[in-house]
Amino acid sequence: MTPASHHPRLALARPAQHPLADIVRKAGWRPVPYSFTSLRVTGAAPPMLLNRVQALLILSPSGAKVAAPVLPAGMTCLVQGAGTADALGREDLDVQLPVEARAEALWELLQRRFPQGGEFILVRGERSREYLEVAARGSAWRLHPWVTHREAAREPFPALPKVEGVLALSPTQAEILAPLSQGVQRFAWGEATAEAFARAGAPVDAYCEPKPSLLWAMLAQHLASQENPKEESPC
Repeated sequence: MTPASHHPRLALARPAQHPLADIVRKAGWRPVPYSFTSLRVTGAAPPMLLNRVQALLILSPSGAKVAAPVLPAGMTCLVQGAGTADALGREDLDVQLPVEARAEALWELLQRRFPQGGEFILVRGERSREYLEVAARGSAWRLHPWVTHREAAREPFPALPKVEGVLALSPTQAEILAPLSQGVQRFAWGEATAEAFARAGAPVDAYCEPKPSLLWAMLAQHLASQENPKEESPC
């Protein structure tokens, strides 16, 4: 096994003990926490009266924290993951989680829980992946987005630590990292994030769909290909 000191360093906007940081370690990289963005509340009001919808769909802990104070007791909340459920901090809500912390699984849960469709509020950030909006378009499940927060560069902005690679988890992060990462490897969590890197003039070395197992595969395979490059075939 490669000594830990020889593992390439990868900057990502998550704490050292975050599940994504654990995946980076398992893939053979050394995660370097780099908190270079912050979330700012938009102040937007819910798009509909809360008592007129069947449920809220909540994609992230940030959205949950904004929505929690105004939710009526007993309201059904379909949340993308356990962290989002914890961020609600309310025991008087009907909180339900999908089998996986992914928008695709949340869409499946919505259809099972409300087979007849209805009106729903989707709590999300300003530049979320919009998978649910696209999936529900023209269907019996009418989603009304409530944009509660947006991601922005920190002020004052922290310098990029000494690393061999960066992982952007959102298009905003990619746009911020693009000019800083010209001399290192670039990885993206999701196609939209990879496209944001490309638009900023810094194409990625690899990207994966936003699923933990695919992140591990991407990082592990890329590292293996660098450590054991294939010999060029003779002409």
